[in-house]
Amino acid sequence: MNSRANQLKAFDRLLTIMDELREQCPWDKKQTMETLRHLTIEETYELGDAILDNDLEEVKKELGDVLLHIVFYSKIGSETNDFDIADVCNTICDKLIHRHPHIYGDIKVENEDDVKRNWENLKLKEGKKSVLEGVPKSLPSLVKANRIQDKVAGVGFDWEKPEQVWEKVEEELNEFKTEVKAGNKDAMESEFGDVMFSMVNYARFLKINPENALERTNKKFSARFEYLEEKAKLLNKNLKDMTLAEMDVFWEEAKQKQ
Repeated sequence: MNSRANQLKAFDRLLTIMDELREQCPWDKKQTMETLRHLTIEETYELGDAILDNDLEEVKKELGDVLLHIVFYSKIGSETNDFDIADVCNTICDKLIHRHPHIYGDIKVENEDDVKRNWENLKLKEGKKSVLEGVPKSLPSLVKANRIQDKVAGVGFDWEKPEQVWEKVEEELNEFKTEVKAGNKDAMESEFGDVMFSMVNYARFLKINPENALERTNKKFSARFEYLEEKAKLLNKNLKDMTLAEMDVFWEEAKQKQ
C-alpha cells in the first residue's frame, strides 16, 4: 500500500490534470454540473455492479471515475468562487467529527444502533425538519424504501422483533390476495406496494440489503437465460418454437453450472 505522502501526491496529480483538462480540452471545458449529473449516476451504478461482482480491479477503476467526478464538480465550483475541493473535504470532515461525538466527544455508545440514533438526533438538532429529509427523492423506489425504514428506525420508530415484521408481511400478502380476487387494479397496485415495503423491512431486520439481493437474482436469472439462448442457438432453434419442457432442461443445466 502507498504511504500517506504518496496518496497525497497522487491526489495532487489528479487535481493538476483536472486543471489542465478544464483549460485545454474542448469537451471538459464545456461541461457543467447539470451535464455531468447523469454521467455521475451512471458511474455510481457501474461501481455498484463491480462491488456486487466482487471484481476488486474493476472497483478500483470505478472508484477513480467517481473520484474524478467529485474533483470535476469541485473545479466548477471554484470557477464561480462558491467552493473548491478543500471546502468539500473540510465540510465532510467537520460533519464527521460533529456526528461522531462518541469518538470526538464524551458520548458513550454500546453498539451501532446507538450510533445511528445519535446520528439522526444530531441531524434534527442541526435544523432538519424531518429525519426523512436526507432521503433523495430521485432514489430508485426499492433503495428509497430501505433508506426510509433505516432513517425512522434510527429515532426508535421500529418493530421489536423480526417475527413481528414477518406477521406484517403475511398480513399485507393476504390483503393483496383479496384485492387480486376483487380485480381492482388500483387497489392491487397499492397493496402490492405494501407487500414490497414490508418485505424490505423484513430484509432490514435480517441484515439483508434488498437492492443487493434483488440485483443478485437479476444477474442469476440473466446468466441462466443467456445459457438457454446459447443452447437453443447451437440446436438451430428459435426460443419461440421450443416448448417450456425443452427450455426447462437447459434452465436446469444452467442452475447446476451456477
